Amino acid sequence: MPLMTKPTLSSVPANTRPSQDEAMEAVRTLIAWAGDNPDREGLRDTPKRVVKAYQEWFRGYDQDPADALSRVFEDVSGYDDMVILREIDVESHCEHHMAPFLGKAWVAYLPTDKVVGISKLVKVVEIFAKRLQTQETMTAQIADAIEDALKPRGCAVMIDAVHQCMSTRGVHHPNVSTITTQFTGEFKTNPSLQDRFLRVIGK
Repeated sequence: MPLMTKPTLSSVPANTRPSQDEAMEAVRTLIAWAGDNPDREGLRDTPKRVVKAYQEWFRGYDQDPADALSRVFEDVSGYDDMVILREIDVESHCEHHMAPFLGKAWVAYLPTDKVVGISKLVKVVEIFAKRLQTQETMTAQIADAIEDALKPRGCAVMIDAVHQCMSTRGVHHPNVSTITTQFTGEFKTNPSLQDRFLRVIGK
């Protein structure tokens, strides 16, 4: 099963990535296009601040989920039940409008002969969230990464998020959340496992 289901910055040659100055000039252009003066006092340093924010918001392009999941532990003392992480914060940006979507993720897997540190699962969610995304793609990517690294008997991923592109523009419905799920292996073939996962996470 492939680790990535869509292209990432790692597939873009480094010499084609715009410089920081070019990125800042692009922000100045957008400010002017919006109708304001990028040289007025309150906006003079905005391009620099926006570029710095982008470095934080989209740092996932410079990180590899396979690295985060590379250290595993084989001494599981026969444990073969679900490992579940609840309510992982999700802060991402939709690829259609570059607007934030914010919510929570729940991740579970059924180990075979190895487990991974629980913080590494959180890290995988963060890596995919810190990219331009659709929620559906991110949900699948997280499951794919866990499947590829751990070879579990199955995994389950759920994300519940509110999209600002729908809250602050377009239809203007701020209280609508989007729920996406991805089940693999035994979670996909055994409805009772799906039900148990959903009960445990309170959904």
